[in-house]
Amino acid sequence: MTAPRRIRVGVDTGGTFTDVVAFDEDTGELATTKTPSTPADPAEGFMDGMAKVLAVLGVGAEAVTAVCHGTTVATNQLLEGRVGRLGFVTTEGFGALLEIARQSVPDGYGNSYFWVKPPRIVPAAVVGPGGGRLDHTGAELRPFDEDQARAAARYLRDREVTAVGVCFLHAYANPAHERRMREILAAEHPGAAVSLSSEVLREYREYERAMTTLVDAAVKPRVARYVATIAHRLDAMAPGRSLPFYVMKSNGGVLSAAEVAHQPISTVLSGPAAGALGAALVTRTAGFDRVLTLDGGGTSTDVSVVLDGEPALTTEGSVGGYPSKIPMVDVVTVGAGGGSVAWLSREGGLKVGPRSAGADPGPMCYGRGGTEPTVTDATLVLGRIPPHLLGGEVPLDPAAARAGLEALGSKLGLDLAAVAAGVLEISAWNQANALRQVTVQRGLDVRDFVLATFGGSGSLAVCRLLEVLGLPAAVVPRDPGNLSAFGLLTVDVKNDVVQTAVARHAGLDPAAVAATLAALEARAAESLDAEGFARPTHRYLRSADLRYYGQAFEVRVPFPDGPVDPASTEATVAAFHDAHHRLYGYSFRDDPTQQVEWVNLRVTGIGPIRRPTLRPAPDRGAPNPHPRVAGAPEREGSPRPDRMLGAVHSPTPTSTRPACFDPDRGFVDTAIYRRDDLAPGDLVEGPAVVEEYGATVPLHPGFGARVDRIGNLVVTRETP
Repeated sequence: MTAPRRIRVGVDTGGTFTDVVAFDEDTGELATTKTPSTPADPAEGFMDGMAKVLAVLGVGAEAVTAVCHGTTVATNQLLEGRVGRLGFVTTEGFGALLEIARQSVPDGYGNSYFWVKPPRIVPAAVVGPGGGRLDHTGAELRPFDEDQARAAARYLRDREVTAVGVCFLHAYANPAHERRMREILAAEHPGAAVSLSSEVLREYREYERAMTTLVDAAVKPRVARYVATIAHRLDAMAPGRSLPFYVMKSNGGVLSAAEVAHQPISTVLSGPAAGALGAALVTRTAGFDRVLTLDGGGTSTDVSVVLDGEPALTTEGSVGGYPSKIPMVDVVTVGAGGGSVAWLSREGGLKVGPRSAGADPGPMCYGRGGTEPTVTDATLVLGRIPPHLLGGEVPLDPAAARAGLEALGSKLGLDLAAVAAGVLEISAWNQANALRQVTVQRGLDVRDFVLATFGGSGSLAVCRLLEVLGLPAAVVPRDPGNLSAFGLLTVDVKNDVVQTAVARHAGLDPAAVAATLAALEARAAESLDAEGFARPTHRYLRSADLRYYGQAFEVRVPFPDGPVDPASTEATVAAFHDAHHRLYGYSFRDDPTQQVEWVNLRVTGIGPIRRPTLRPAPDRGAPNPHPRVAGAPEREGSPRPDRMLGAVHSPTPTSTRPACFDPDRGFVDTAIYRRDDLAPGDLVEGPAVVEEYGATVPLHPGFGARVDRIGNLVVTRETP
């Protein structure tokens, strides 16, 4: 009797397509597919993708052991500024907290008076004072005022507020007043979604804590409805059982859908985080240690840094105009996707993005009513992609794309090839500038990194990016259009807990640090227990936020495992000095007058899952079993594309078609290759186009792509 199959599925919903990857936990088989997203009802596209990938494997829903989902529901809501009827309850006398905000202004403005502070997330008319007052230790200075709290709850109810954020002064040290406020809100205004700052972000800085709490409250109703809808439809697929359903978090872990409904802010960078983690696993397996990831979709491009196989994390992120001080993969997003619209500014200059044609109506070549040319239209008319997507499932209309670009070109005095090439050049520079933001602006030399490109449109400008940024190589994984969905299958369950505990290092009490860390581990353990992980499988990562006394911001560094004693605290401070020097170019390690201050203690609880194993690609020859590609300068650990393979083989193209890579040279006969036909050791030389189901890689003249042992395309510039 054949044992039943066990299938784990990852579903990543993007602006244009929903990507799906299924993993057979016993055989290691991977199946991938894509289906158009359904913006009006994202759950519909989700379920279409589930049905499609199970049909590819020839199994039913009874074989599914878990579903992991990357969603942009919270992200899109915040990017569009749709926060709904949001109310705020804070300590009496601090109602102007959101208006005062911070004195700092966004990059690009400096101290310029031209910058105008954006509207507050909650109008002043729907701010209610909460009774009581705590000091920074959590001690009660003034008891909680029940009557005042009830009046505030009724005030918000009468103004039809649907979600409430509660942030009392110093609630990170004592949550009692906030919890009582929630009880009163439940009694007086039971229809409102409520978020408490002591549960969302238990650390100091009132403005950031308040904003993070309000963002959580704003997205809670929508995310809860969406997750509940998906869970209901999944259960309907498999009557009689409840399918385990997880959602990707911004911190690089997953969380059960039931828990996500209680902490939805943790999903604000759900999709981009999955892509970065998938790329990290693929590039680490291939031998790369310093990597820039570029995830190009239909609406935007997400970029991040991967060092030694781990994406960089930050707690200083934001979504749209809203700061969200939660642990998240450090991703920069720009409006440079396949659907980014080409348009003319008031001055008559050509612009590309950030506005996107999205999935509906989409680019003009989709034939769904789009009226403005996009990056996809420009790529199509230049012959760099085939006249269809998804292996023919989505036919494209080159004539419509040509008409739109010719109309745009007539306004600029440019012919078709020139205006299309101009659109792609601007889009490539938009992506290059995003990559500079995560490297050059953070003290990293962009030339030390290899580029990993994925997503449906992520590899369209790969050759131009190598030129613009001076990168040594780029890696295009197998099934790049589905890498974010694959990333969903590679991550553990993660829960982050934090506690502010300000103390100068000279007077630090290791016993107090140990007690705080133990309490945080206990909270993390309870969360993992609720997720179904047995205690022996739990893992805990400890870290701390430190700064030099007098500084405004901290640096997060790991705290060693084992007992908390002077040795471990000194090791943490040494790591802080190193990290500070790495980030800012200096440290005060040898200056005893510059004191170190501890600010926050953190614990990440991890529930491990079984990851897919990347298998070698089907082999035509005998490539070097230990490929090594990873950077630029000749130094230890840096990439050397020439070390990737021993012998190379020149495959035979499947066809040719005219394509344009330089408008001055016009269209040239270009070899077309099927990605599935390539094997380790194969070398494809430009001009060429490598096509597969979910993505296309145009290779410009002077560039080549070699296939490594696990099937990655490694793109390098063959000529100076």
